[in-house]
Amino acid sequence: MSEGGLRVVRAAAAAVAAGAAVLVAALVLGGAVTEQVIPGIGDAGAATRWGLPASRAAMDLLSALTVGALLAGAALLPVEGGRGAPKLSRDSVGYLRAASWLAAGWAAAAAATLVFTVADVLGQPVSEVIGGNELSSYVGSLEQGTALMIVVLLAVVVALLARTTTTPAAAFGLLAMAGIALLPPPLTGHSASAANHEVAVTGVALHVAAIAPWVGGLAVVGAHALLGRDKLPIMAERFSRMALWCYVTVGASGMVNVISRLPSPSELVTTDYGRLALGKIIAFAALGWFGWWHRERTIPALHDRKPRAFARLAAVEAAVMAATMGLAVALARTAPPPETGTESAIKTQLGFDMPPHIDLERLATLWHFDLFFGVLVAVLGGLYLAGVLRLRRRGDSWPVGRTVSWFFGLLTIVVVTQTGVSRYAPILFSVHMAQHMVLNMLTPIFLVVGAPTTLALRALKPARIRGDRGPREWLTAMLHSRFVRFVAHPAFATILFMGSTFALYFTPLFEKLMGDHLGHIAMMVHFLASGCLFFWVLLGIDPAPRRLPHPMRLLLLFVTMPFHAFFGIALMSLNQALATGWYNAVNPPWGTTILHDQHTAGSIAWAFGEVPTFVVLLVMAFQWYADDQRQARRMDRKADRAAERTARGEAGEGEDELAAYNARLAKLAERDRLAGEQGRKAARQPEA
Repeated sequence: MSEGGLRVVRAAAAAVAAGAAVLVAALVLGGAVTEQVIPGIGDAGAATRWGLPASRAAMDLLSALTVGALLAGAALLPVEGGRGAPKLSRDSVGYLRAASWLAAGWAAAAAATLVFTVADVLGQPVSEVIGGNELSSYVGSLEQGTALMIVVLLAVVVALLARTTTTPAAAFGLLAMAGIALLPPPLTGHSASAANHEVAVTGVALHVAAIAPWVGGLAVVGAHALLGRDKLPIMAERFSRMALWCYVTVGASGMVNVISRLPSPSELVTTDYGRLALGKIIAFAALGWFGWWHRERTIPALHDRKPRAFARLAAVEAAVMAATMGLAVALARTAPPPETGTESAIKTQLGFDMPPHIDLERLATLWHFDLFFGVLVAVLGGLYLAGVLRLRRRGDSWPVGRTVSWFFGLLTIVVVTQTGVSRYAPILFSVHMAQHMVLNMLTPIFLVVGAPTTLALRALKPARIRGDRGPREWLTAMLHSRFVRFVAHPAFATILFMGSTFALYFTPLFEKLMGDHLGHIAMMVHFLASGCLFFWVLLGIDPAPRRLPHPMRLLLLFVTMPFHAFFGIALMSLNQALATGWYNAVNPPWGTTILHDQHTAGSIAWAFGEVPTFVVLLVMAFQWYADDQRQARRMDRKADRAAERTARGEAGEGEDELAAYNARLAKLAERDRLAGEQGRKAARQPEA
């Protein structure tokens, strides 16, 4: 083994030792492995008490390393081959092959976690679980088992595909798949059963999604430095920019998670869960110092060809990160302090108490913070504003109307997800339908007219290295991809826009999604995404694979807009309520009957279509008029250039179509004039 390889092995061993030591200490101090065994209650045994957190720690570490290796191959190292035939560099391909082995280990650790979890839940030794039928029944009946099985399957797919991947797009696809595989286990843990599970579920999802690329990316960059490979300064700078955003996200989401489980700050020192959380906060602050030192000292030293300081500090930082991950696993095995007082059944299902009788004032003032859509609006608004400011600083203009349209669209998201509307939407189908109509038919119009893709293409800078792919190049490649050409086809966008509504509400899927917070978020995101896709095809200012002529856009509008009226009439005609299991469970004491509220929802769907139709017609009329004006100005400029060339005697085969047409008209007029003169001469000759 080379000297660089030995350094990597020593750094990895130190990190694993630090993580294992902190995990053992935290499990003992937190009481997760020292629980008293009550006679008569099944006990999974010491092997499960220790094996479950150990396998969970291995799963978390290997998942982060898999994401880090894929991230290095897809984004941290430059792409080679130029725009015509982009390909991964030799080091990038090597990291993908390493990701294949790491993903295989990730799948094995997830499978072991599944076995230990079954033993822990059933209170049976591991040997009995493996030898019996409990394992197969557990996977299909409980959320945690299903989540771990999904992780195993996705990790195996990543392991198989990473062995043959050689293109940047495929590498990004594997990175996205690995990112999806991170989410199922944490979303079915403490967060799903927390009192304020709406905030907790979103917070833990952001937390995990930011930790994996941060930890895995640092490990791979550190290994790259210890091995002495090329392009380390580029790799370190790119990771540093990403790590800053990961650090902010981890800190904010971690604070949200702590607050959702520990309402009182005193519980940070008076409970086992709080003390472990406090230790994690201290470790997080230490990692912030490491990141600052990298940005100020070690990364600038890389440009002076002094990589040793960076490699040493990265190795120490990786050990601290591993210790923090061990602490996080122990925290997940420690029960948070119980809620004080009794919790109603409604609060258990909704995450908040039953709101009072509905009226317009409460819809406007009874605000309820939804972390997912709050973060979504903040990110979309911040990125758009940053793009506009970059153009302004560069001296370029950006239409004020587009900016106003974009932020008005974001305002409509806030209105239906953060105000009292979000409190009443889960319990009243009529309010949910109003939320659906706004997100699906009104918000996308203003977001699409804001032209965010055009703004991004103008504001993003080209990649510094010729032939490499930065954010601008990746956005351009995505717009020209086969996937975008397929989904942006008018037929697909229209069918998705119209058909998914019937497929959702007139199948058992609607009730299932309403009963789960993640399912509810997925449903709302689908409304927003399908609406944006349809109106991008209909009104899009941004570049698109296909552009419909204005008469076809008008025809498509008149074909699709009555659809929601038909859907509303179908709801009003039903004599049986939809999702009765859910609405019976959350039926408010002051509400009307479920069927009557459903008929009200149908009338909302029937009447709401008039508003977006009117807005779309106004936008289309303005776009049509502006397009005609641009065409007229373009033709005028062509005519002026043709006249100038003709005056200089330069007109020829390169003459544009308008100039050639004008020349033909001039020749016809001259021929008619000459014919007229000859006719007049012939008429005068007999008189002479």
